[in-house]
Amino acid sequence: MLLDQLSILIAIGFSSASLGLTLFMMWIVGRGEAHLLSWSLALAFILLGVAFFGSVVENYNATFLLVSFLLLVVGFGLLYIGSATFCSGKAGWLSAMALVGLGGISITAAFALGYSGIGTMAGNVLLGALMLANAHQYWSARAESPLLMTANAALYLIVSVSFMLCGYALIHEGQYILTAKPSNWAEDINSIVVIAGLTGIGTLSLTLNQARIANRHKREAMTDALTGLLNRRALLQNPSNTVPAGTALVAMDLDYFKKINDRYGHDCGDQALKAFAELIRANIRPTDLAARMGGEEFCIVVSDSNQRAPMTIAERIREQVEAMTISTAAGPVRTTVSAGISYASGDETLQSLLIRADEALYEAKSEGRNRVRTSDLNGLAA
Repeated sequence: MLLDQLSILIAIGFSSASLGLTLFMMWIVGRGEAHLLSWSLALAFILLGVAFFGSVVENYNATFLLVSFLLLVVGFGLLYIGSATFCSGKAGWLSAMALVGLGGISITAAFALGYSGIGTMAGNVLLGALMLANAHQYWSARAESPLLMTANAALYLIVSVSFMLCGYALIHEGQYILTAKPSNWAEDINSIVVIAGLTGIGTLSLTLNQARIANRHKREAMTDALTGLLNRRALLQNPSNTVPAGTALVAMDLDYFKKINDRYGHDCGDQALKAFAELIRANIRPTDLAARMGGEEFCIVVSDSNQRAPMTIAERIREQVEAMTISTAAGPVRTTVSAGISYASGDETLQSLLIRADEALYEAKSEGRNRVRTSDLNGLAA
């Protein structure tokens, strides 16, 4: 080897310590990120495990080797809990701790009976299994970020294989009882793979975490906080872009909404807005977009539709709003909605569609409200 194993273990220790400290400080800043705490605690246990393993490089001690494996098993178990939390939102504490507990008991029993080699084999296989479980978590969540998630899964898999090979080498050589620290080709490979793998895994994990935070902030900036629908900024973020033919825009406005706020209070008005938003969600397709444009103004972008489909959606929503009673702390609230529809005519922007839909909406309001009107551009009857 270019470097002796003790030097590599020291490098692994420094890498684990710096990464663990970084993750812990990130958790201090954002206490809601439980996976960061799990990862930082995992690296603390791994660091201690590496330290005990390093102590037997020059002077073999079966007890220290056992403690090393137990610390590493707990560390890798916490690593899995953090990965499961990050990837699926489910920590998997029960399954992880069951595997760690049973594995730890098996390893301890083998060492206690004097079969340190068998205990070492079991420890390596268990560590490999835990790393494989981490790989599975990232592979299952690869849809979020295909390249980075797959790369992290691959690194976990490679590290897993390196631990499995350590167990295989001991079995192949028949080393069921150790009198010195394990030393073979698999251990040499594992030492290199672990330092490179942990460094890569740490870098990718930090990158994925920061990317998720950035995406969450972007979603929050594009989402109406009250209703959960898109906001005006999200809908019109590229106002010069044209929409394809067959696109329609439905502009909707709750009638006399100011009177609801004045009579019942703004909390009741907010409940009415949320109820209306839920009703919109229930009446559109997954391919359609719904947004709150501000106040009591909403719009729906209906894609790839015939000219009657938007009218059908708008009328169905209008009828449901008219029949709906919203229960609030100040009493039952009822309202109606007016709507205007515009249809894309060739190369047209969403902004121009919105302007024409608003014109049709104002027409509906001027005619008495609680009705749907369409833009005259396409010569459609209301």
